[in-house]
Amino acid sequence: MTLSLESKAFENGGAIPKKYGYKHGNISPPLTINEIPENTVSLVLIMDDPDAMGAVGKVWVHWVVWNIDPENTEFKENSIPSDCIEGETDFGEIGYGGPAPPDKEHTYIFKLYALDQKLDNKTGSSKKEIELAMKNHIIEETLLQGRYAP
Repeated sequence: MTLSLESKAFENGGAIPKKYGYKHGNISPPLTINEIPENTVSLVLIMDDPDAMGAVGKVWVHWVVWNIDPENTEFKENSIPSDCIEGETDFGEIGYGGPAPPDKEHTYIFKLYALDQKLDNKTGSSKKEIELAMKNHIIEETLLQGRYAP
């Protein structure tokens, strides 16, 4: 049994459809969480773009969601499970910010973490703040990758 994250919209390593892009609708893809460890209290999802390092000099943060209830394992398209909290993206917005590579195809990484506690962070917290808060509380982690070209 291993924590996993998948999407009906794209295969792991496959192309993310245009409608999920920042400039083409900016709706979040459907996601399904499977095989959650038994002692999980909450889940965290972080989507970022490490390929942005070459274009803008940093890993670009596209989505930060925490305090996801392990009973709510479905992210429906363009929505988040109830009672979870979203942080600020590098677009300066709270919520989902879709792929928007400025130069060439980039690989986007959806990282999912199972935690042994809920986080006290407030809406709009940064990826860095969430990573700091969940340090030493990660039970298991997994990832889903998708490619997107401008």
